[in-house]
Amino acid sequence: MFGDVSRETLDRLQVFVDLVLKWQPAQNLIAPSTIPDIWMRHVVDSLQTHWTYPEARTWVDIGSGGGFPGIVTAILLADTPSAHVHLIESNQRKAAFLRTALRETGSHGTVYPGRIESVAKEWSHGPVDAVSARALASLEQLFGLARPFTAGGAKAVFHKGQDSQREVDEAADSWNFDLIEKKSVVDPTSRMLLFSDISARSD
Repeated sequence: MFGDVSRETLDRLQVFVDLVLKWQPAQNLIAPSTIPDIWMRHVVDSLQTHWTYPEARTWVDIGSGGGFPGIVTAILLADTPSAHVHLIESNQRKAAFLRTALRETGSHGTVYPGRIESVAKEWSHGPVDAVSARALASLEQLFGLARPFTAGGAKAVFHKGQDSQREVDEAADSWNFDLIEKKSVVDPTSRMLLFSDISARSD
């Protein structure tokens, strides 16, 4: 599972996991029932974001929460020149956690403590390669939230569960897109969805 991950990256991931567990009692960063299986349920699941689109260097992670997958992506790109992960999180305390995680893991990123719509509307930090989200909203809603970035050519990588096909079908009523679908290595009923050329049908 971690065969292609360097020792330095594994060390950074361990630092991050330790931070999550340290902050968990006060912040509830992940579902308590998933704590015993944090490496598979959260870390490996989040590694798939970068694995799905490894060419991307500049990411925007929306609704970053406890840093899955945004911080994990930043850790994977920590030794990649010019790589940067922008994390958008409206909860101020979770935003503080994300800043701490970036600093403690030596990863390159910026945290934006605000609503996704507001941060995206006022975006002035240059083009991005990809947008990511995990356990945030329906695909139709995600396309709307990501639109300021995908309109500039960014691709989107979204984690979806066993209802992924229904969500894709529903989103197709309002959006045009190209889709590459990959089975999750964590849950065979879940999918990693890589979207490109996203546009609203009303455009």
